[in-house]
Amino acid sequence: MDSIIFDLDGTLWDSTEVVTAAWKAVLGKYPVTGNEITKEALQGIMGLQVAEVGRQLFPSLEENMQQKIMDDCCEMECQYLAKQGGLLFGELEEVLHALSQKYKLFIVSNCQAGYIEAFYGYHRMDKYFTDFENPGRTGLSKGENIKLIMQRNYLTSPVYVGDTEGDQKAAAFAGIPFV
Repeated sequence: MDSIIFDLDGTLWDSTEVVTAAWKAVLGKYPVTGNEITKEALQGIMGLQVAEVGRQLFPSLEENMQQKIMDDCCEMECQYLAKQGGLLFGELEEVLHALSQKYKLFIVSNCQAGYIEAFYGYHRMDKYFTDFENPGRTGLSKGENIKLIMQRNYLTSPVYVGDTEGDQKAAAFAGIPFV
């Protein structure tokens, strides 16, 4: 094993409280959604790509309206997270510090551009990670982004650490072990 690639939500932190507040601020401007966003609703869609979230949360709306709402929500959540951060899982910094002494660390998450940067910025975690990727920058699936990180950083035997079946499938797609 030469490196560890992490998922973000549900693996390194829980951002749902802050994201819920950001989304409520946005959705107040869109009464057509008819949905009240709760922390539980967001937990059910964390880890999905943005377009799929829009389809699941706003199925009665046309795709272009789903995308407009999702774009606004994503922009607002990054602003909120950059100012408030999320809830880091227990002793995360100590664990990352210890792991980074032996392995190169990376993040691949199904988030929008700016989300991982908000995690890095607020919590000052970028010092532990070599690189990151997400579909907001590449338009690729999580498995494809894992492969991209592997190619870009010349990784020969990474593992992927995540918390969902989707994470497990992405690791399998990339041909690496899942933890």
